[in-house]
Amino acid sequence: MIIINGKIITWDQPNQILENQAILIREGKIFKIADQSTLLEDFPLEEKMDANGQYVMPGLICAHTHFYGAYSRGLAIPTDPPPAFPEILRDLWWSLDKALDEKAVRSSAWVSIIDAIKHGNTTLFDHHASPNFINGSLDVIADVIDESGIRASLAYEVTDRDGNEKAEAGIKENVRFIERIKKGDNLSGRLTGSFGLHASLTLSQDTLGKVHSAMDEQFGIHIHVAEHTVDQYDSLKKSGKRVVDRLCDFNLLNKNAIVAHAVHVDAKEICLLSDTQTWVTHQPRSNMNNAVGIGDVESMKRAGVKVCLGNDGFSNTMWDEWKTAYLVHKLVNRDPRRMGGYEVVDMAIYNNSEMASHFFGVPVGKINEGAVADLIFVDYKPFTELTPGNLPWHILFGMQHSMVTMTMVSGKVLMSNRQLIGIDEEKIFNEALKNSKSVWENYNSQF
Repeated sequence: MIIINGKIITWDQPNQILENQAILIREGKIFKIADQSTLLEDFPLEEKMDANGQYVMPGLICAHTHFYGAYSRGLAIPTDPPPAFPEILRDLWWSLDKALDEKAVRSSAWVSIIDAIKHGNTTLFDHHASPNFINGSLDVIADVIDESGIRASLAYEVTDRDGNEKAEAGIKENVRFIERIKKGDNLSGRLTGSFGLHASLTLSQDTLGKVHSAMDEQFGIHIHVAEHTVDQYDSLKKSGKRVVDRLCDFNLLNKNAIVAHAVHVDAKEICLLSDTQTWVTHQPRSNMNNAVGIGDVESMKRAGVKVCLGNDGFSNTMWDEWKTAYLVHKLVNRDPRRMGGYEVVDMAIYNNSEMASHFFGVPVGKINEGAVADLIFVDYKPFTELTPGNLPWHILFGMQHSMVTMTMVSGKVLMSNRQLIGIDEEKIFNEALKNSKSVWENYNSQF
């Protein structure tokens, strides 16, 4: 197809806003960007998609999320309010994940992905846990990826907290799924995987050794690191070393590794993350909600760490994550000069794009010839001048996810005029609601 009558935000470097230009899409990729009249003349029989003056942008990318967390929405913890993050893990997440069965895993993936499509998020890096449904759980989520048309990386969370047998099962699930990807069963490039680990605080030396022996370095780990100080003290007790040093001892950090949070890492750990070219993801809404603190991502970036932006299972409204990052670092540092708009864009656009392009093996998150056609239309009508230079602040203070009218992945339209294409949202949500009752019953039965 040819996308016409759009104002094209390339998010290339340097960023450009192209007018009177059109985009020709072939085989899921951007084949040509040229003067609109020229493209229409050269390809007169091509299907046309009219942007009607809207902004055309690359789809948003989430570098770390949890689909299964969907069933926490509205869930009351039947204990006293957790005073700190370790109790939140114990009383909410480690009880909720035990309540999930195959139906719940499928439903939670569906509602999360619908949320992503409706809000312009086209690529997601998911981190899954369901200790009573491990074997085949990633295939169930992959089926939803296939049917929905989204782009995603999947991983199963290996942990010792449910015993050796389930830790072994988690390792096998990652190995099995990665073998599937290596054999080319990757939904035409829309699906990939990582070797999921929960966090150092629930992993023994023995299990880390088994992970090192089982994993394929080409795919790397996806793990939470130092989200709370308890992770560091646990690591010191187990190994005499801080978390990042401990992971390095097992050769688990490299250019294919993803570390979520890194809130409580020290200067040496930051250097190790930089030296190993590990990807770090920042999730400010989650960090605020759990009151764990905020990582010094500005220092990390200055040290050469590749810091990206995720949502940790919050709603797939990534511009909300942008806005939170922009504001919270100013508050924490009591300095309005901290975390400027360009810093946010560097994480959320350029680093997220580089990360997605690295893991999927094709250019993702930009509009240029050869990049995948993961695009959105945004019906934003600025009442002040909008330029490549001030665009970050138009997004931070003007654009809303309700303005996303079209979402496309690999050239396939998933939502048009705010209507999902080929997805029965009402049926999926009714099924999810039905499944939620048993999930919540299973959850509450543990107390």
